[in-house]
Amino acid sequence: MKLTDFSTLTFDCYGTLIDWESGMVAGVAPLVAEVPAALTRDQILEAHARHESFQQAQTPAMAYSDLLAIVYRRLAEEWGVSVSWEDCAAYGRSVADWPAFPDSREALAYLKDHYKLVILSNVDNASFAASNERLGVAFDAVYTAEDAGSYKPSDRNFTYMLEKLGGLGIEKSAILHTAESLFHDHGPANRFGLASCWIYRRHEQEGFGATMDPGETPRWDFRFTSMAELAAAHRAEVGG
Repeated sequence: MKLTDFSTLTFDCYGTLIDWESGMVAGVAPLVAEVPAALTRDQILEAHARHESFQQAQTPAMAYSDLLAIVYRRLAEEWGVSVSWEDCAAYGRSVADWPAFPDSREALAYLKDHYKLVILSNVDNASFAASNERLGVAFDAVYTAEDAGSYKPSDRNFTYMLEKLGGLGIEKSAILHTAESLFHDHGPANRFGLASCWIYRRHEQEGFGATMDPGETPRWDFRFTSMAELAAAHRAEVGG
C-alpha cells in the first residue's frame, strides 16, 4: 500500500492539524491557577478528556462550543473552584484561539495539489471556520459533529461522511483517513474498513492526553509523527 493509492485524505482536525492540547491548557489556565494542588499538563488533559467524552455521549447534538462550557464547569466542580457561567462560556468560545501545529499549513498546501482534502471533526461549524483560517487551505468538504448530530467515535459520523463523499463520486477505497486519535478516529475507521494514517503527535509523551484510552489498539496503515513527515513521504513516493 502506498500513499499515492488514494485520491482523498479525510482529516480529523483537533489534535491532528490544530494543537488542541495547547489550546485547552491555555484556555483552562485561569481555572487551574485557583486549584490548591498542582496539576500536571497530562492530569489537566486527562480530566478534560473524561468530562468531554462523557458529555458528548450524553448530549450528542449539542454544539461543541456549548459542550466545552459544560466541560469547564465540570472541571471546576471536580477541582473545587467557583466559576461563573460567563467563565464557562468564554472557554467554549476559545476554540478560535487554539493554534495550528507549525507544520499543518505548509503540509496541507502541498497535499492540496495531490488530493481532495476533507474534514471530519468533532466541532461546530462556527468554531471550525476560525480554525480553518489558521490552516489556510480550502477543504473540498467539511463534515462536523454539528452536521452529523453526534460526536466521534460514533459510527454515525463516519456513515454521514461516507454517504456525502459517495454523492461526490468518492468511493471508500479512495479514502485515507488521517488522524491522531486512536479513540475517536482509528477505531471507527477500522470498523468501516477505511485505510488510515496515524499522525502520532504525542509520540514523545506517555498516555493519550486529551483523548480517551481506546482500549484495544486499532490498526493503521501508515504512521507519521507530524504532517510534515506525511508530506515528505508523499514527495518521496512521487520522486519530488
